[in-house]
Amino acid sequence: MEKHHVDILISGGGVAGLTAACAFGTAGFSVLCVDPAPPVTERDAPGSDLRTTAFLQPARIFLEQAGLWGRLAPHASDLQIMRIVDAGGDRPEPRAVKDFDAADISDLPFGWNLPNWLLRREMLGRIAELPNVEFRAGVGTTLVLTRQTEALVALSDGTPVAARLLIAADGRNSPVREAVGIDVKTTRYGQKALTFAVTHSVPHDNVSTEVHRSGGPFTLVPLPDRDGHPCSAVVWMERGPEAARLAALSDAAFDAEASTRSCHLFGPLTLVSRRTVWPIISQIAERFYAERTALVAEAAHVVPPIGAQGLNMSLGDMRVLLDLALANPADLGSPKMLETYNRRRHPQVRLRVTGIDALNRASMVEGQVMRDLRAGALNALYSAAPVRKTLMRAGLGVKGAT
Repeated sequence: MEKHHVDILISGGGVAGLTAACAFGTAGFSVLCVDPAPPVTERDAPGSDLRTTAFLQPARIFLEQAGLWGRLAPHASDLQIMRIVDAGGDRPEPRAVKDFDAADISDLPFGWNLPNWLLRREMLGRIAELPNVEFRAGVGTTLVLTRQTEALVALSDGTPVAARLLIAADGRNSPVREAVGIDVKTTRYGQKALTFAVTHSVPHDNVSTEVHRSGGPFTLVPLPDRDGHPCSAVVWMERGPEAARLAALSDAAFDAEASTRSCHLFGPLTLVSRRTVWPIISQIAERFYAERTALVAEAAHVVPPIGAQGLNMSLGDMRVLLDLALANPADLGSPKMLETYNRRRHPQVRLRVTGIDALNRASMVEGQVMRDLRAGALNALYSAAPVRKTLMRAGLGVKGAT
């Protein structure tokens, strides 16, 4: 079979891989994106990804450059306030509520929340508009060989591909990362996340609410109304055995447990989706590149779902890669380009992974003394306005924040 030549081959057609395909395609590069699992683009279809993604402020410009923001904006829910609720007392009820308001640092909300199944639908729509981008569903990478001038990749449909740059966006167990011999450091917490959607009687008012007690945060993120009722996406992090128990409950029993865990802040919660369970880990690759290969997103780094950091870190990877590619298109995939990418991204990501690891461990504490210390730290950080604003800017990834 004749070899297929492209500028960029992207292995992985999740939200990160499809975003990269749109971004590099809009910039004029020829792109082939492949994924062994066909994307599910309807909310109620079997296998639909019911998780949501919050794009933080800096992501909007990148999505505009990729030709995506105009497609996504009509479906997005604003995230104007990040509310932290400490419920670490004797009973599951709020004892401290702190609002981090985007208006304190910007005229824009912190970000915008969208369902993952919808993101895939709109991103595939954008790819269909780009004649230089091809997406092949049900096709994976089976063999990777790299040379000084190109990456040679065999696809599961039998196509041999030669690419100037191979981008691994194929997840935390990345086959491409393994093929090019890059090790990872993984931290396991014995913790899982239940993800699902609920309706409730009290409007969310575009407030993302994170309730801390023990086992991990219970986070409600605004979604558009559903059947005339306010709706939120939920990520409920618990230790593994407790997560398994919750996942096995009847819908009615689960509604009761979730309502209690939410401290009834939004009234009774009613499950309106299936429940999915995900293992929580932190992970970082020892480096983000190999010959003719760049790692992005979960192939490079994984963090617990705290503060909407995961995909926004991934977009940071892509911004740096794209800037380097556009600065010198003839240098695409060269050692110099990839070493520069690694130098710019790896230290930043390592620092952020370390910080989110610490936050997650703090959210898991069960002893009353430790929970009281956590509440005291929240009060101290919130009470100092300069510190509060610095934390908000740092959470957005704004340059100059530490």
